[in-house]
Amino acid sequence: MAVHKAGRKAARVATAVAAAALIGVAASACGPDGDNAGGAEKSSSSAPESKGPESKGPKSKAPGSDVPASVKGGVITVGDPQAKHTVKVYEDSRCPFCRKFEEGGAQALVGPVADGKVKVEYVIASFLDRNLGGSGSVNAANALRASVEAGKFPQYHAAVFANQPAEETDDAYTPAFLLKIADKVDGLRGGAFDKAVTNGTYKKWVGEAMTTFNKDGVQSTPTVLIDGEKSEGEALYDQGEFAKQLKAAGIS
Repeated sequence: MAVHKAGRKAARVATAVAAAALIGVAASACGPDGDNAGGAEKSSSSAPESKGPESKGPKSKAPGSDVPASVKGGVITVGDPQAKHTVKVYEDSRCPFCRKFEEGGAQALVGPVADGKVKVEYVIASFLDRNLGGSGSVNAANALRASVEAGKFPQYHAAVFANQPAEETDDAYTPAFLLKIADKVDGLRGGAFDKAVTNGTYKKWVGEAMTTFNKDGVQSTPTVLIDGEKSEGEALYDQGEFAKQLKAAGIS
């Protein structure tokens, strides 16, 4: 499975991932050996075909569209906080494989979340800014946090990934573009939301989310845990295959 890596050896790891992707071989790599998961070197990876800034909106339904989202520490939770099962998702908004997960495996969560069988905990990382340059991941994470206050996190989360730039090296998530994406979500735009996106109101929280990412020992995105067990392989990118993993954990 091709994944993003964060660490001093990011460039070397990314080269290996890209080479494996070209020959259709699943790739994996060791974790970072640096002092932090952000890494200081720039990296990129072979990515699935992606829609750029002209994308019109989400291609598929957002898990939890009709349920509330809440924040505790560096985690955003969608669904009933008392749900028996938990799926924890670690993402970076600039990661093309995270978009692939959202359009693939994540679709298997729509029904179970709506039925109250599972809650989804999102940890929104921003290490790709440090790896690739720019501030798109931080800007997007800030805007996503603002969307919780507006009661539109699931819908906006889906829209942000649907409008991900075509190349991960494109620093396209500016405040202006994030507001343009928000236009696609009914009822999201407003004085408080627009101000938070423009002024970076939740950048302190963005740092808290990145601290959670690091403390949890996560080394790549997307990383998905089903009741604490890591989902492996290409199932992340296929709705049917991920549904089988969920069913094996008692979620259907």
